[in-house]
Amino acid sequence: MNDLLLSAYDRLVLGRPWLVLVLTGLLVGGFATQLDKIKLDASADSLMLQGDPSLEFYRQISTEYSSEEFLLITWQPHAALLSDESLQPLRRMADELRKLEGVSSVVTVWDVPLLESPPVTLSDISSPEPLPSLETPGIDRKLVLNELTTSPIYADLLASRDGSLTAVQINLKRDEFYYDLLASRDSLRIKRDREGLAANEQKELAEVEAAFKAHTAVALDAQGHMVEQVREIAARYKPYADLFVGGVPMIAADMVSFIARDLVVFGAAILGVMLLVLALIFRRVRWVVIPLVTCSATVIIMLGLLGALDWRMTVISSNFVAVLLIITLAIAIHLIVRYREIHAMEPDGDLHERVLRTVQLMAIPCIYTGITTIVAFVSLVVSGIQPVIDFGWMMTAGIALAMVLNFIIVPCMMLVWPAGRPHRHAGTDTPLTALFARFVDVHGRAILVVSGALAVLTLVGISRLQVENRFIDYFHKSTEIYQGMELLDSKLGGTIPLDIILAPLDMDEPLPGLEPAHAGSAAPVAPDDPFAQDGEDFGAAPAPAAGDEWDDEFDSDGDDFASSGESFQPSYWFSLGGMRELDAVHNYVDALPETGKVLSLSTVFSVVKNLLGDDIGSVELAIVQKSLPPDVSGMMVDPYFSREREQARVTVRVKETSKDLRRDKFLKQLRTDLTEKLGIAPDRIQFTGMLVLYNNVLQSLFRSQILTIGAVFLAILLMFLALFRSLSLSLIALAPNMLAAGMVLGIMGLLGIPLDIMTITIAAIVVGIGVDDCIHYVHRFIKEFEVDKNYRAAMFRCHNSIGRAMYYTTVTVVIGFSMLTLSSFTPSIYFGLLTVMAMVAAVLGALLLLPLLIVLVKPLGPEGS
Repeated sequence: MNDLLLSAYDRLVLGRPWLVLVLTGLLVGGFATQLDKIKLDASADSLMLQGDPSLEFYRQISTEYSSEEFLLITWQPHAALLSDESLQPLRRMADELRKLEGVSSVVTVWDVPLLESPPVTLSDISSPEPLPSLETPGIDRKLVLNELTTSPIYADLLASRDGSLTAVQINLKRDEFYYDLLASRDSLRIKRDREGLAANEQKELAEVEAAFKAHTAVALDAQGHMVEQVREIAARYKPYADLFVGGVPMIAADMVSFIARDLVVFGAAILGVMLLVLALIFRRVRWVVIPLVTCSATVIIMLGLLGALDWRMTVISSNFVAVLLIITLAIAIHLIVRYREIHAMEPDGDLHERVLRTVQLMAIPCIYTGITTIVAFVSLVVSGIQPVIDFGWMMTAGIALAMVLNFIIVPCMMLVWPAGRPHRHAGTDTPLTALFARFVDVHGRAILVVSGALAVLTLVGISRLQVENRFIDYFHKSTEIYQGMELLDSKLGGTIPLDIILAPLDMDEPLPGLEPAHAGSAAPVAPDDPFAQDGEDFGAAPAPAAGDEWDDEFDSDGDDFASSGESFQPSYWFSLGGMRELDAVHNYVDALPETGKVLSLSTVFSVVKNLLGDDIGSVELAIVQKSLPPDVSGMMVDPYFSREREQARVTVRVKETSKDLRRDKFLKQLRTDLTEKLGIAPDRIQFTGMLVLYNNVLQSLFRSQILTIGAVFLAILLMFLALFRSLSLSLIALAPNMLAAGMVLGIMGLLGIPLDIMTITIAAIVVGIGVDDCIHYVHRFIKEFEVDKNYRAAMFRCHNSIGRAMYYTTVTVVIGFSMLTLSSFTPSIYFGLLTVMAMVAAVLGALLLLPLLIVLVKPLGPEGS
């Protein structure tokens, strides 16, 4: 450490320890007042890949079709589904739900029109008179149950096919103010990135971002409160039915509650266990209190800063507190162990000089470990996903703060702590880490063989890594959210939405599977045309049968679009060709094992076919497009057809519980099959929905994090070169780091633990933790080698000194973080497990492989020179 800096530090910090501690305490107290402002953000927007074209298209489609978020309650009555004992409590519950603020509508079996109980006609559907429902006096409930369990509209959506279960859909009011702010913010950001903003526009963007952030916080709180109210209402009706609440808003609310609970419960448990471990290791109160005070001060200031700046933690960055705790504790233990070594060598020396000497010796390695750890976490900033970027910046700020506070609080508390009773210092006893030195000395060949085998297994494991995100796996099977999602998937058509948007066929182009027809000739049908039925040509309507029901009922009155004299051109999707194309897409998607309920215009066409008892022709299709009453069209046509853009929309619910679901592979295969098997031009197909957006997030995370590890290691190698001034020694120090990081990822692959939005940051965490041990060990080894130029002796001295601090840090963190395995939130369990593996891999690499490579390669020159 520079003499001038050391002198200034001595004068300003160590010269006034009480004043410094009081000022630090006031700072901590000031930031503690901001803790109540901390917010957890689990909104969908917070997890999206900013700048993703799919995100912009998703928002466009949501606006186009006025999509609303919704909650679901599954109703599995103890009596028959349509008995009074089931229906009357169901009606009362729905009435209560409708009164909740933020609910736009509630849909139950009471509220839907019935088309087959008994069958109605197309004229009945087109009539302004209301269609039959369960409210209709004298309705035959047996026919209703048959319709609910077999109808292409209601089966697997409103009711299970076995008739034991129905769903209550609670539609939430669309927050137009939210979407207006979102549109304003995104348009200004796009303009900023493309051409820059004027001063007034920059001010406007800042105001819009602040307003959006504030409104999001209020909206999330309101949504979380609504979820709780829905749960409370559902709980009151458990005497009548088994109920589960589901839906994307509930998943977000539950993730926040699980994370918040784990932060409090397991955060306190980790600190408590670490306190006990430190007490067992050091057996002195001061060496327990000092590191815990330092850790607590660091965490409180950082959390207070997050609260003051409204810098929100998400499901991804929520681990930042735990990681910061590890890094802060590691620095404190290294300072304490070094101080105890000096004290053991100079038991009667001056306390102030001893503390100053500790700071002087530990400043350089601690600063370099901090910088290299920051480099590892800065790799997160390139992800393009705001919560991951925030995690990187949070860790960067937290590590810098941890270094500053450790070099303020730890030395000052050493100086002011009462001397107490005399004690025999244990700094010169033989530590457990000496056994590792002996093992390296005797079994070097075995270490190399095992390291090579581990490297091979690591490569095998990494090759098996899966990039996947199944929200249901975040929760234990005993939790309500898991059971509800499982029930929705198995009996009510799936959980995660996917939309397939189809552009109309350019009528100047030949239809799929057909050659262009010559003038005056009939267009032949290709033998393998997937859309052709009974040899019909796409453009020709079948001749209406004599006595056709629709013909009898509508010819006398004349249809409204023919008799009014208005020019009406039916959409492609309401032609025979469009219908058959949609039928082919619908049926293909519906047959896939990963999909649940599929809805589209094809569903409507199927209903109309059932009503007419025959295939429908062009006139009937035109009636469906043009003449249905607004309420019927709003339910059967508008959700699946955009009149303005001439788009058809196929809505799919994908089964979250499917063990075989691989999102990226599924989407790619689906696109390939639609183009190659069904002959649809690729530029006519677009996918959107939460399935697509989360898949894009995962793929981007994989590319930005896993594939940037090489760049991170290169940056660390340059740091090693600056610190050690030796290429061979820098490469040797890098080897255990690479093996440790690879081992954790390899173990994930071998155990089938997927890389998802919660575990993807583990690569940065492993590198950040592992690099510290290597820097401390090599820096100390260089100092010890200068004593007698003996590699073997230097290794034993390092294991007896710096190895002790590494061992203490690892044992404390491993035992503390193993508490997370008791959580009921799977990501917390994985984080605890992976952190433990990372710490163990890092310390074993630094105490076994690293010294062995140094002794074998002799990068510091020949012995005795």
